[in-house]
Amino acid sequence: MNDDQLLRYSRHILLPEIDVGGQQRLLDARALIIGAGGLGSPAAMYLAAAGVGTIAIADDDSVDLTNLQRQIMHSAEMVGRPKVASAQATLHRLNPQTRVEPIQRRLEGEDLEAEVARADVVLDCSDNFATRHAINRACVRHRKPLVSGAAIRFDGQAAVFDLRRPDGACYHCLFPEGEDIEEVRCAVMGVFAPIVGIIGATQAAEALKLLIGCGQSLDGRLLLLDGLAMDWRSVSFGRDPGCLVCAARA
Repeated sequence: MNDDQLLRYSRHILLPEIDVGGQQRLLDARALIIGAGGLGSPAAMYLAAAGVGTIAIADDDSVDLTNLQRQIMHSAEMVGRPKVASAQATLHRLNPQTRVEPIQRRLEGEDLEAEVARADVVLDCSDNFATRHAINRACVRHRKPLVSGAAIRFDGQAAVFDLRRPDGACYHCLFPEGEDIEEVRCAVMGVFAPIVGIIGATQAAEALKLLIGCGQSLDGRLLLLDGLAMDWRSVSFGRDPGCLVCAARA
């Protein structure tokens, strides 16, 4: 770590839970963020500001005027441009020392597997169950910690699935694929702008803690936010021994 980095990250280094060693782990880390929208925006910006060395961010969408109400990584002049290009520009302005790798396509199949395998932590900032379950399966196979977030209307949720642990639950344990769960989208139902900021920042905090190795993560807990009442609830969950995705892990 050079003198510039020691100064830039000094407020982290002052924290005994982080110190120089923890900050160096962030500088050496690679985070994969899937989704550069409402959740991915604050998550990516805090990871970059905190000094995560490499951030790979995947999204196949372009910036739309309707995004600007909540997707704070994008600006009016970027409307029509790929979200990952907008993200790269914003994160470079925020911290030019962080390497940003834009992935302008939908990650799936072997492509998704390869990117998950390279990551130290995966942040699911997507907006549909099919993508979430595909990400979960890849994280289970490669034993990568997964930080999941979701937000709609005035409600948000966040959870961690630390799949490095042999007894760690996966996303499928909590939300089994194929169950009759209503798929809701911001484009149809709306979303209160700060909710995605709160949840995305929570995802960033959990990812940083996992990379540093400090504190207690949300692993095994689902954090639920009622934004109208500003009321938080924490629901504990465990691994499903009959889970079709993770039960076969050695």
